[in-house]
Amino acid sequence: MGLGTYENYHRAPPDMMRFGYDAPEGVEIRGRYDGEFAAILDRDALQFVAGLQREFRSRIKYAMECREEAKRSFSEGASPEFDPATRYIREGEWTCAPVPPAVADRTVEITGPAERKMIINALNSGAKVFMADFEDALSPSWENLMRGQVNLKDAVDGTITFHDKARNRVYKLNNQTAKLFVRPRGWHLPEAHILIDGEPATGCLVDFGLYFYHNHAAFRRTQGAGLGPFFYLPKMENSREAKIWNCVFEKAEKTAGIERGSIRATVLIETLPAVFQMNEILYELRDHSVGLNCGRWDYIFSYVKTFQAHRDRLLPDRVQVGMTQHFMKSYSDLLIWTCHRRGVHAMGGMAAQIPIRDDPEANNAALELVRKDKLREVRAGHDGTWAAHPGLVPVCMEIFSDNMGDTPNQIQSMKREDASAITEEDLLQRPRGSRSLDGLRLNTRVGIQYLAAWLTGAGSVPLYNLMEDAATAEISRVQNWQWLKYGAELDGDGLGVRVNNDLFGKVVEEEMCRIEREAGKEKFRRGNVQGGLQDLRKTMHSTYTG
Repeated sequence: MGLGTYENYHRAPPDMMRFGYDAPEGVEIRGRYDGEFAAILDRDALQFVAGLQREFRSRIKYAMECREEAKRSFSEGASPEFDPATRYIREGEWTCAPVPPAVADRTVEITGPAERKMIINALNSGAKVFMADFEDALSPSWENLMRGQVNLKDAVDGTITFHDKARNRVYKLNNQTAKLFVRPRGWHLPEAHILIDGEPATGCLVDFGLYFYHNHAAFRRTQGAGLGPFFYLPKMENSREAKIWNCVFEKAEKTAGIERGSIRATVLIETLPAVFQMNEILYELRDHSVGLNCGRWDYIFSYVKTFQAHRDRLLPDRVQVGMTQHFMKSYSDLLIWTCHRRGVHAMGGMAAQIPIRDDPEANNAALELVRKDKLREVRAGHDGTWAAHPGLVPVCMEIFSDNMGDTPNQIQSMKREDASAITEEDLLQRPRGSRSLDGLRLNTRVGIQYLAAWLTGAGSVPLYNLMEDAATAEISRVQNWQWLKYGAELDGDGLGVRVNNDLFGKVVEEEMCRIEREAGKEKFRRGNVQGGLQDLRKTMHSTYTG
C-alpha cells in the first residue's frame, strides 16, 4: 500500500465533524469548522472546485484505470517503452510557450510544506523559487491542508507573519522574496473531508482549485508580472494525465477571465513510465509548461514498484542508487535534452542535507557532497536545483553561478544532443551494487520514524542530518518489501544471509530499541513510533500496491 491519505489512519468521528460551512448544493464538508478555513471554503470557491470535479472526474477515473492496466502488464513481464503511436510528437519540431521572464532564473529552488514559518523562511532564503508543498512534504490532515491554504493566501497578499512564542521572535517577509510555486497532490489521492455529489473530491483539484481561486489575481499582480500562478505537478505516469491538467488550467483561466497560457507548471518526472513520455507530457502542456524536474527518490521507488513482479530487478542498498548509476544518469540526461529541445527548464534533484551545527567536520563533509552533486548537475546542463534547507541555498547558488555566469539558465547553451541516442535499454539498465544488513536496518529505522512523524501530522522530518519526506518512506518500505518477498541475499557485508520473516522481525526489534535509545523513553512514547511500525509491517506482508 502507499501512504494514501492521512484520513485512512485518523478519520474524525461523527461527533467531531462540523457542518457550518456555506457549501453549495452537492458539496459536503466533513472537516472541523474553523473561521479562517471558512474564508477559504466560501461558497464561490467551493463551487469552482465542484465544477472542476464534475467536469473532469470521469477522465481522472479512466486515467487511474489505465495506470492499473499498465501495472498488470508490467507484472506479467512487460517493461515501459516509448510509445510508437506518439513517435510523431517525439520527432516533431515544436517548442513550448516562451518561459515567463519572472521565472527565467530558477538556479536554486527551496521546497517545503505549506506551513507558516516555513513559508516565510523559504521566501526569505535567497533562493529564486520556493515550492510550497501539499504533497510529499505535508502530512495531509484536514488541519494541515486548510491551514496551508490560509498561509499561502497571506503569503501572496504579502501580509504573512509568524510569532514564535518560544523564541519571542516575529517572522515576516523581506522586501525581495523567492517566486512562489505550489505543488498539489497527485491524481490518485482523494480528499476524504470534501464530498462532491456523495464522492470524495480529487485531492489535487481541491489543492489547486482553492489556491487558484483565491490567489490568481494578486499573484499575477505581485509575483508573475502578469502571468501565473505557477505550479509543480507530481506523480504523473502518462501524457493523458498531463492533458487533463492542461484542460483544468484552461477551464480555470476561462473562469477567471485571464488569457490562455497564464498558468505555468513544471512536471516532476518521478515515475518510471513517465520518463518514456517526457516529450508527450510537454506537448500536452506546451502552452502551460515551464519544464520538467528530476524527482529522483520517487523515481527509484517507481522503478521497484514497476518491476515488483520481476525477481531479477532487486535493487542494491538505496544509498548506492545515486545519479551515477547508468539508468539514473540516462534519465537525467534525457530529461535535459528533451527540455532544452522544447525551450523549457530542466531542473535537477534535491539536496536533502541539513547543516550540522555541532560538528564542523561532519558539516563540511556533508557540504562537500552537496557541492559535488550540484557541480555534476550544472555541468550536465540542468538549469537549476532543489535544496531542502535555507542553509544550503548559498552553496548551491555559488556552484550554479560560477558555472553559468550571468545567464539565467542553460536552455540555449546546453542542448545535449548526445543524449538523443539514449535507448530504452539505457533507461531500464539494472542498478549495480550490493545489499547489506546495514541497508535493511537503515530502511527499517528511517521508515518507522518517518511514518510515526507522518501519522502525528509532520510530513517533512529531519532524520540523521537529512530532511526526509514521503518519498523516503516509500523507497524504504518498498525496498524492504522487495528483499523480503524474494528472499534477497545480503551479499554486501560478507554475511551471505537471505532476508526472511525471522531476520526482518529481529531487525525490527533491534531497530526499535535503537530508536528508543536515540530518542529517549519519553519522546519515544509520545512519538507514535508503534504506529509507524504497524504501518511498515502492513507493507512487508502484502503485495505492494501503493
